[in-house]
Amino acid sequence: MENLQTKKIVLVTGGTGFLGVHTILQLLQQGYDVKTTLRSLAKKDTILKALQEGGITDFSHLSFIEADLTSDNNWDEAVKGCDYVLHVASPFPGQDPKDENELIIPARDGALRVLKASRDAGVKRVVLTSSFAAVGYSKNIADHIFTEEDWTDANTELPAYIKSKTVAEKSAWEFIEKEGNGLELTVINPVGIFGPVIGGITSASLDIAVSGILNGTMNQTPPFTMGVVDVRDVADIHIKAMLHPNAAGERFIATSDDVMSFYDVAELFKKERPQYASNIQNLEPIGKEFYKEMSNKKAKTILNWTPRSREEALLASADSLMVNL
Repeated sequence: MENLQTKKIVLVTGGTGFLGVHTILQLLQQGYDVKTTLRSLAKKDTILKALQEGGITDFSHLSFIEADLTSDNNWDEAVKGCDYVLHVASPFPGQDPKDENELIIPARDGALRVLKASRDAGVKRVVLTSSFAAVGYSKNIADHIFTEEDWTDANTELPAYIKSKTVAEKSAWEFIEKEGNGLELTVINPVGIFGPVIGGITSASLDIAVSGILNGTMNQTPPFTMGVVDVRDVADIHIKAMLHPNAAGERFIATSDDVMSFYDVAELFKKERPQYASNIQNLEPIGKEFYKEMSNKKAKTILNWTPRSREEALLASADSLMVNL
């Protein structure tokens, strides 16, 4: 591991997001100097409150820069002096927009903006948060286990979010290949991110799959399953990928060991947290044909990454949400 006597400076884009704030928390705990970008500096207090809740008392190693993924303004300032950039920021809508380009263009152009600025500033490595959406949505083969070798085909009929993540990641790899000039890129492809909420900062996954089940608005089981991963483990894999010499040029699926349906999540809450279960609707189980399998072997093997169980991630979400109600 790197010697932190020579303080490393890390930029985290999108610090007000669920993953962003957990990543900043772990970097500060590990002694890094951290910069983070916000679309508006008015949101700074949200991050400070969350980090305080996470146990940070000294904010002298954290600085904020106002920068938006849809504009060139301030990106050169944001990456200046940074050894590493963790490009975590990306829109995840609760529902698909009418025009898919509302998502695709900012996701792709935002990633390219961050990569160009990083290359020009002499950053060593960028870790890009992509998604399992860019891996697992074009093959429909029984018993197929998805790995990092798989790609979603952006030319097929897809929801806008899935297409946006695929197009953005493909564009990032193309940029590195053609214009990277030695800039290293590592990509993380997380599944649904759960885990403890700090400072009231949640995510679309949490709002739909945890809050929706606990408050009873989820009244049927959608015909799909999701991988589950704890936000603390996704922050951890970003930092491991930032440092590990063998991570350059690689993508890593970030998931715990098994997938779940919404029915499975509801049953877990009823069994393990009966005190929260009064509003949970009786959901129907779905057939095994809907269960997608995916492998986390590469991240475990190369990065020595050890994710928490899906149960621990989901129960941590439920506990932190119920405390904050």
